Amino acid sequence: VQLVESGGGTVQPGGSLRLSCAASEFTFSRYDMSWHRQAPGKERELVAAIGVGGTDTYYRDSVKGRFTISRDNAKNTEYLQMNNLKFEDTAMYYCKARRGGRVYWGQGTQVTVSS
Repeated sequence: VQLVESGGGTVQPGGSLRLSCAASEFTFSRYDMSWHRQAPGKERELVAAIGVGGTDTYYRDSVKGRFTISRDNAKNTEYLQMNNLKFEDTAMYYCKARRGGRVYWGQGTQVTVSS
């Protein structure tokens, strides 16, 4: 099983990034997907989630209206479009796949918002 995140980087406040999570070796379309982040010294937190069909989504309050989660089941890929980035969005971002008791995590991609 592999989940490989990409798209992180350093941007100025107000900038945008698009994260991708490429999945392999499992039936991606059957798994709920989500993005989580962890800043230094803080606990990992859920950022956004999307159901198998791509229509049910969840966002934490601090990213509502700025981030958009999506998935392409044909490409086995999950995305997180992040707009109007703020200093407090700086963290390592991880994708997660879950189906029942099966949970898979990626290795993470760093997002740094700095002026």
